[in-house]
Amino acid sequence: MKKLFLTAFLGLGIFTYSQQLKDRTDKKETDKALLIKTEHAELEAKKKAAEEKSKLPKPYNPKADAAKDLENLIAKAKKEKKNIMIQAGGNWCIWCLRFNQFVQTNAELKEMVDANFLYYHLNYSPENKNEKVFEEFGNPGEKFGYPVFIVLDQNGKMLHIQQSDVLEENKGYSLEKVKDFFEQWTPRK
Repeated sequence: MKKLFLTAFLGLGIFTYSQQLKDRTDKKETDKALLIKTEHAELEAKKKAAEEKSKLPKPYNPKADAAKDLENLIAKAKKEKKNIMIQAGGNWCIWCLRFNQFVQTNAELKEMVDANFLYYHLNYSPENKNEKVFEEFGNPGEKFGYPVFIVLDQNGKMLHIQQSDVLEENKGYSLEKVKDFFEQWTPRK
């Protein structure tokens, strides 16, 4: 009877141990599957963003002399009595390109911008970081990311720096928030 009990006990122990190993193997396989799904989802998201980016206009010019461009804009802003809206970022930045497209394709926003601002896309990229120009404004991209908006009055005095994430909504921008932002910095005539 002792042998039978001992054999049954050993058999049950081996069976239990083998089930635990099977559960561990199943868990590892599940973890691998989740990891692969996550990696696949990330790759798909990057692929979609790259496709979207390739279709959007590229308003930033890495070859531009930003200091000279801004000097000319200030002279023009004085004559036209407009503020200057600087959108800092680069053609590498999907959110920068989305904002540009949002403003350019929304008639109400485009009209508001054209009537009240001289708009400038200040490039930040490996080809041209425009470090001296960014330093003049306190390097807002380092603090807020891109795009970041720098509002100047007609004399070139900095009025405001605006981070863009507060203007976002889902995978784009909020019409009401962007309108409020532009209205807030429209020159008072």
